[in-house]
Amino acid sequence: MRVPMTIADFLDRAEAGFAAGLGVVDEPDQPGPPVPDATYGRFGERVRAWQAGFDALGVGEGERVAVVSHNSARLLELLFAVPMSGRICVPVNFRLKPEEIEYIVQQSGASVLLIDPELDAALSGVKARHRYVLGDQTESDLMRFGVDPRPWSNPDEDATATINYTSGTTARPKGVQLTHRNIWVNGLTFGLHTRAWERDVYLHTLPMFHCNGWGMPYVMAGLGAKQVVLRKVDGAEILRRVEQHGVTLMCGAPAVWNMVLDAAATWQGEIPGRDRVRIVCAGAPPPSRTIQRMHDELGWEFTQIYGLTETSPVLTFNRILPADEGLPAEERARKLSRAGLPALGTKLEISPSGEVLARSNTVLDGYWEKPDETEAALKNGWFHTGDGGTLNPADGHLTISDRKKDVIITGGENVSSIEVEDTIFSHPAVAEVAVIGVPHEKWGETIKALVVLAEGATATESDIITHCKQHMAGYKAPTTVEFRGAIPRTATGKIQKFKLREPYWSDRDRGVN
Repeated sequence: MRVPMTIADFLDRAEAGFAAGLGVVDEPDQPGPPVPDATYGRFGERVRAWQAGFDALGVGEGERVAVVSHNSARLLELLFAVPMSGRICVPVNFRLKPEEIEYIVQQSGASVLLIDPELDAALSGVKARHRYVLGDQTESDLMRFGVDPRPWSNPDEDATATINYTSGTTARPKGVQLTHRNIWVNGLTFGLHTRAWERDVYLHTLPMFHCNGWGMPYVMAGLGAKQVVLRKVDGAEILRRVEQHGVTLMCGAPAVWNMVLDAAATWQGEIPGRDRVRIVCAGAPPPSRTIQRMHDELGWEFTQIYGLTETSPVLTFNRILPADEGLPAEERARKLSRAGLPALGTKLEISPSGEVLARSNTVLDGYWEKPDETEAALKNGWFHTGDGGTLNPADGHLTISDRKKDVIITGGENVSSIEVEDTIFSHPAVAEVAVIGVPHEKWGETIKALVVLAEGATATESDIITHCKQHMAGYKAPTTVEFRGAIPRTATGKIQKFKLREPYWSDRDRGVN
């Protein structure tokens, strides 16, 4: 027997076994206003009300529904409602500039656009056939409560469920097509390796637009676990929510956990969640000192993962093994800074050039309407990650050593160095520019611009940074600018960025932080 694995399976189980249990606690300060605390039974009713509303609009199967929103219960509902009805959800990074968001909405061909109230004015020029502001407008004008939505005519696990846009080696982002099967396998694999269970309380510290919250909304629903929505990341607020709701599980980039450590330094009383909270870190491997501090200062269990949007995202997990429990704290932390062992069902290889290659049921179906990029990424039946790494023959663990793509990961956000270079080069005083990632204690990496000024031109570091912030998302702007007389190139005119980065990474054993 072969039964299609679809996102509906997770909500079906939540409603069947946990309909009366508290399922979702929305951020109380939503401008929407917030959705009242919902049982999984009520959550399912709201999901069907979204679907019936799309039916009434005439939005057919396979059409794209774009959502630009901070974390919210409504975004969580749409991550279920849209793909469960055979449509395709496009969660968009709300931190992007309006013109970047407009490109994603247009490139995906979204017929419906749903926007967070806080973003409505800034995105007034971004249009779609149907445009709604999340909150009272969607509840009254779009959602159809008490109306049975039409069922998905032919549920297919290989159908695209979401298109998640990721920054790559070009200025234009690519739409990663994740199928129901991708998401289903990622969810179960994630749940297995994080030891998720029915009594977990999950706090959404991770942006839900990031690879569908890494898939945790689905596995948590399937287990009937309570999900608590955090709209904006704040270290002290995370500690308060852990204490208030009895949180046991969270995911995030290293910058999130640095915020918590900073807040813990002035926290009054015992740190909440000691010996109870499990955190999952990804986006960039944090320094081993940060890992050790999580254990020593917070008493929270640390797990490292490695993956990409293109892999749904999980490729590896790293948790302290029983055999390593007796090691000194520093040695345990050093081992945890590695990417880890391949997740169940994942095969890894290192190419002759040192690139990490992967095969898994979580690997993307393709890039939306970009067949050439898809073919290159999946060449010879392996997904080419663009990251350099090594596999330890003694214990099978992967260590990421360098980033072969021109991508900088700062605070968990992917930034295309080429996009930043294009923006800086548009400044009239700039003759040449190279953008690299350099180590940063809080953000993992930060963006440095190496700039050669045009003859006779003048510009300051502040001028360059301000120019970038005026033309792109703020997090993509360089934090430092170094002016140089020339940028070294090869005989063929290419810039070897690994050589430019070397002085900044020379005291470290790998070229990422």
